Amino acid sequence: MSNSGFVELTENPSVRFDRLFESNYDAIFRYCVRRLGPSDAEDAAADVFAVAWRRLEDMPEGDATKAWLFGVAHRVVGSQYRSRQRRYGLSARLQQTTTREPNTIPVGEFDDLLAALDQLSTTDQELLRLSSWDGLSRAEIATVLGIKEN
Repeated sequence: MSNSGFVELTENPSVRFDRLFESNYDAIFRYCVRRLGPSDAEDAAADVFAVAWRRLEDMPEGDATKAWLFGVAHRVVGSQYRSRQRRYGLSARLQQTTTREPNTIPVGEFDDLLAALDQLSTTDQELLRLSSWDGLSRAEIATVLGIKEN
């Protein structure tokens, strides 16, 4: 394998992926940090290599390997950026809603609510949002999250 991230297709898939990861992770991680910041970069880089593992047989050989990984990173970063923008938009819409509706949480307390929500696990956050904000039943929430109803 060369320093460019080239991996031979004849290798055992696990060994091939390990070599691919070792030779390209730092560059992909730095790319993600520059675009998303350090807080989201690790997740983005992990997503890139999850795609690489799933598509190991589709990956091009030679110098094209590294470019292929950067292409995947570009799409992952774009997806995370769009998700971030949707979250910001949702937060802004929710704050507007609380200032217009008479029986809602005051804006200052809403910020406290969002801060408390951020302290919960991702699954618990989504569970509360689906129940309170979207009005889904326990059975519907279980289906959405892929968990047991109780």
